[in-house]
Amino acid sequence: MQPFPLQALIDATGGTPVGLEDLSAPIDRIETDSRRIQPGDLFWALKGNRHNGHKFARNAIRDGAALAIVDTRHGRKLNCPRIEVDDTLTALWQFANWYRKQFDVLLIGVTGSVGKTTTRHLITSVLSSRFRGMESPHNYNNQFGVPLSLLQIEADHEFAVIELGASRSGDIETLTAIAQPEIGVITAIGPAHLDGFQSVENIIATKGALLENLSDSGFAVLNGDDRNVRNMADRSQCPVILVGEREDNDLQATEVAVDNGWLGFRIQDVEFRVPATGKHHVTSALIAVAIGRQIGMTDEEIIQGLRTFTPLAGRCQTRKIGPWTVIDDTYNANPRSMSAACQTLKDWQTPGSRILVIGDMLELGEWSDDFHRLLGEEIARSKIEKLIVVGSQAANVARNAKFHGMDAGCL
Repeated sequence: MQPFPLQALIDATGGTPVGLEDLSAPIDRIETDSRRIQPGDLFWALKGNRHNGHKFARNAIRDGAALAIVDTRHGRKLNCPRIEVDDTLTALWQFANWYRKQFDVLLIGVTGSVGKTTTRHLITSVLSSRFRGMESPHNYNNQFGVPLSLLQIEADHEFAVIELGASRSGDIETLTAIAQPEIGVITAIGPAHLDGFQSVENIIATKGALLENLSDSGFAVLNGDDRNVRNMADRSQCPVILVGEREDNDLQATEVAVDNGWLGFRIQDVEFRVPATGKHHVTSALIAVAIGRQIGMTDEEIIQGLRTFTPLAGRCQTRKIGPWTVIDDTYNANPRSMSAACQTLKDWQTPGSRILVIGDMLELGEWSDDFHRLLGEEIARSKIEKLIVVGSQAANVARNAKFHGMDAGCL
């Protein structure tokens, strides 16, 4: 994070300084977790689902924070240097938006029901072969994580890849207003967070807000093989690039092949290879290629960038544990990602047994039983030799896998 004077933060948020003598004093680190405070930090008190940061403001000051950002109601109870604002989350959004505008950085926003993090990381891998930049850390993709990601942009960064997540209607519109991306990416649309969205139609409406908020000078890259995503193209006022395996895409992958731990494909007469497990990564790789080409990178630079890709923990990361090969795809699960996992295991070349170990898919609301029943059917059709399933939906999955032909001795 680049240093900034306190006065800039006050101006951006409309906050009121209390107990602060030098408003030109620089701040170069913001922390929202009082357990990670370092001397001189600015502690930003946020209220989440489980904790209220205001309860830890005194601890943060005690451990070396220079001041705290608090809402006015809690500020009256504190005797410490602080800036009081009406709402600390709204103030964080305001400041992150101001901070983002201080840099001439190409900002890429990535959303979708599945594949956001891998796509974000692949784009970063490609662009980093020529440019200096950053990507959202960890899973910082929500109302708290997006502004904190923006605050990690540095003066010498030429690009920033920001992941945009949503669990309810309106989330993407809010996040794009903060981040103001110039390039928009939508990976895929499917049933995820249905207990918040209530329908796939609401997911489509929410995710498509990214396209409606792109500047005319930017462009969008969409998964052209996903009907729901393709149909969003009309919502964009800037150029749209469709990618996928279908012939009517602007960028088409052909001769797609998977080998254990590798994905290969061709675009016309150029061959690309990615050290990734699973055919479903082809869309993410195509998105990265499309962005690289659009901003003037050579195919050689793009090929080199793809080869440096390293899968992130919990997202189709392959590990050897003794004689076992383990594909760790445990970060999260929804029907689309489970389907990809089944296909990945089906394609894996091995003389031994393919064993699928799964738990429940969460946040599917009233449709949970139906989707787990369909998962059992897909597992049976994937010819997986053994299934270990745990959780409240275990019997549902196992019963339907058996009904559709999986031997009971494999369960």
